[in-house]
Amino acid sequence: MDLPRCRLARWSDVDRWTDSLARKIRTAPELPDVLVALTRGGWVPARLLADRLGIRHLAAVRVQHWGVTATPSGKAEITEGLATPLSGRRVLVVDDITDTGQSLELAVRHVHAAGPSHVESATYLHIQHSQYTPTYYAEEIPRDAWVWIVFPWNYWEDVRTLARKALPEGGNGEGVRRILRDRCSLEVPSADVERALAEAPDAPVA
Repeated sequence: MDLPRCRLARWSDVDRWTDSLARKIRTAPELPDVLVALTRGGWVPARLLADRLGIRHLAAVRVQHWGVTATPSGKAEITEGLATPLSGRRVLVVDDITDTGQSLELAVRHVHAAGPSHVESATYLHIQHSQYTPTYYAEEIPRDAWVWIVFPWNYWEDVRTLARKALPEGGNGEGVRRILRDRCSLEVPSADVERALAEAPDAPVA
């Protein structure tokens, strides 16, 4: 059974990361005037950064790669391109984490092709083994300390996925909860495990 070590991120972590990124971005000679979020993980970080920085223009690019959205090839792919003109704009591309870095690197190349005057990138977390380093990041994770980050915006998706993987061995909700605690270092309330197992157990998560 392939279960990763996990780290549960709290909203207090998100606030700290957002404040850290905003401070770093403000040291640039000019602020971006457009934020481009990678969907789905970059939606919330981009919106929070827009609030901190006073930026009103948000755009999005959809890149599929990790988890239940993994592409058959295992490589990052643009599945929804930009729907807004960026010619001459100062753009910041935002995601939650660089793990392999493929998704963010691909999105940055896609944005460059739209003709902006300047492009930078930002993530909350950056893992050292990533093939791409964002311009700004709030926290760096050493390559030998890799964990799967359970962000608040994908809590239920991750708990459902992990719980289903653990169920054959765990046998029931309490067994699954113990496996998540002992193998994944993920403390999940019993009620959340039961809910995750009860929600369309045979269907893929959208």
